[in-house]
Amino acid sequence: MAASPGSATRASFDLKSATLPLISVVLRTADAAALAHEVERRLAEQADFFDHDPVLIDLAQLPPGSDIDFAALVRSLRRLRVQPVGVRGARADQLDAARAAGLTEAPDIPAPRAAAPAAAVAPPPPAVPSAMPTMVVERPLRSGQQVYARNADLIVMAAVSNGAEVIADGNVHVYAPLRGKAIAGARGNTAARIFATCMQPELVSIAGIYRTAETPLPEGILGRAAKISLVGEKLVIESLE
Repeated sequence: MAASPGSATRASFDLKSATLPLISVVLRTADAAALAHEVERRLAEQADFFDHDPVLIDLAQLPPGSDIDFAALVRSLRRLRVQPVGVRGARADQLDAARAAGLTEAPDIPAPRAAAPAAAVAPPPPAVPSAMPTMVVERPLRSGQQVYARNADLIVMAAVSNGAEVIADGNVHVYAPLRGKAIAGARGNTAARIFATCMQPELVSIAGIYRTAETPLPEGILGRAAKISLVGEKLVIESLE
């Protein structure tokens, strides 16, 4: 018997928006050979840290008129177990070349629309300190597990094991050993910080600037309470003891 128009049916799939934390590769040269050499030099020894993570190629800082060999760049990145998925900051011809290499355009997040001018001049309201909401995780995180605090700080009360990832658009606090990856300011907040009572990370990153265990922590920091902040394009690690 045919189903009546009002009968309940279950769709085979749904379409919903999704947000992924991405690592950006910010290009400063279009020299394909130099790019491939530098990518492999900096990432080859730490390929295990990027377990097919999605990557965004950012062209915004390239000199005008630069042409990119996207096919070669994509091959270099994939050999190192990262998966380029898109580009941003591209000219029309660069975007065509990127699409030919299987990439898509990643739109920039639009800036907030300016408010319409008020009809009458009024004194500005007093500044109100803004507070970012906080996600609290009380269980240990094992290898392969990931927690992302979108538009929030993240507090983890248990250990973050090797191979686990803690990601926040704000600050990351780990009140236990931090042995996996910790990414703060995932959407570009350069004021974000990473705190841990036992700093032993595989990788730390703030606003896309990262450091891996291949670069040893300073003496007196490894395994101790410390915070990490971003000054310019450099991660600064300070003891909390």
